[in-house]
Amino acid sequence: MSKKVYPMTLTAMLVALGVIGGSLFSFSIGVAKVAPMQHLINLVSGVLLGPWWAVAQAFLTSLIRNLMGTGTVLAFPGSMIGAFLSGWLFRLTGKLVAGLFGEMVGSGILGALVAYPVAAWLMGTTGAVWLFLPSFFMSAMVGALVGYVLLKSMWSTVIAPQLTKLRGK
Repeated sequence: MSKKVYPMTLTAMLVALGVIGGSLFSFSIGVAKVAPMQHLINLVSGVLLGPWWAVAQAFLTSLIRNLMGTGTVLAFPGSMIGAFLSGWLFRLTGKLVAGLFGEMVGSGILGALVAYPVAAWLMGTTGAVWLFLPSFFMSAMVGALVGYVLLKSMWSTVIAPQLTKLRGK
């Protein structure tokens, strides 16, 4: 199998899960529409595919959800920063908990801080940046923790051998 076929296929599958799951499992808190499923998928893609494929997944999922009218522009900064940070920290340390931390900080805190000016500019939303932090962080925390439990439960039997095989070690 080509070195690009596997990550492209897995990315496409995760995008599809993100679009469907984000539409089925989302709720609004204030001006933000939060989707914990996206954070679960960000962690999975960051760990399994790395930071750049995770960013591609987050961007495509956000784009499709926005085109379908099931997401908001706030999904772009939140999901993309978290996906990158999750994949980058996992690659840097090799520890699943680092990927979890990356998603929670990247989407839950940094994404909220970046979403504020985006919301003010594109949505005309006014208010304090602190309105975004609780909703983004809760969504990121729930999704990333579920993703962590899912990955941890399959780590030794499925994921670690696959990562070793993919990296040629």
